[in-house]
Amino acid sequence: MHCYVYASQRKPDSYLWLRERDDFACIPAPLALMLGDLRLALEVELTGQRKLPHEDPQVVLDHLEGQGWHLQLPPQETLASANHPEYKSKPHGDQ
Repeated sequence: MHCYVYASQRKPDSYLWLRERDDFACIPAPLALMLGDLRLALEVELTGQRKLPHEDPQVVLDHLEGQGWHLQLPPQETLASANHPEYKSKPHGDQ
């Protein structure tokens, strides 16, 4: 799958993977607020066998196929609910 990786300008070392270029409409509002402005960092052809430094490529693919986006945070941070489709319905701050 060809995908697009955006770097958060507000949250260092945080990246948003998108299935479609510049398709920010698929991102939950609380997540968009948290990430702030985004800049395109990388276009990549992603397969389940491709090695990624901090992510499981199959998990990224599953999120891209299921919801159109995947959130990659720095290794020391967690926001497990952010990659879950139900995150869309949570009020801002319930992370």
